[in-house]
Amino acid sequence: MRRSVLSDGVHESLKALILEHRLAPEARLNIEALARDLRVSPTPVREALARLESEGLVRKRPLAGYTVSPLLTRDEFNDMFDMRIVLEGASARWAAIRATAGLRATINIEATISYEAAAPDSEGPRSHASFTALDARFHDRLAQAAGNPLLRDAITRLHAHLHIHRLYFPYAETASTTDEHRQIAAAVQAADPDRAEAAMHAHLAAARTRHLQAFSP
Repeated sequence: MRRSVLSDGVHESLKALILEHRLAPEARLNIEALARDLRVSPTPVREALARLESEGLVRKRPLAGYTVSPLLTRDEFNDMFDMRIVLEGASARWAAIRATAGLRATINIEATISYEAAAPDSEGPRSHASFTALDARFHDRLAQAAGNPLLRDAITRLHAHLHIHRLYFPYAETASTTDEHRQIAAAVQAADPDRAEAAMHAHLAAARTRHLQAFSP
């Protein structure tokens, strides 16, 4: 149990460093150096990096070791959002049909309180990391409610690429994200699959527009 808790803590620490860009995109990761910085042995660092690789946040290359995943190009970013629209539209639709009463209530609560409860007064890397964690939790909860583990895993991997871009997200737009999440949650709560899917599509279309500002010349 203690080793599991330690590994979880190292995983969360490294994930935060990546999302805050203190470990920059494409940076090489030295296991021994990370272990020293985190004051742990190399073993939990290796375990954490293996988990981060499965999440898409780091890459492992033969003879080169681990590196932080790179930022997507504009075309790759658009491709990723095209896939999100397909997968998360289905996620919202199935969540509206299949979610338990408990999950419907949880989704509704998280959509209502997430950003008001956690939004800091100023921008910064930690602000973006907090926003990312809350946003990811909301989308993952919908995928969980959809009742398809393969779909949930695919959505998680797509989100990894988005998370690395979060530092460039216009943080003033979090209120728009909250409103859009509420629309999705209300449709799921009402067990209305058409409305839930449409709300998710509208949310992702708006999110794509907001994020594409980072690629402007």
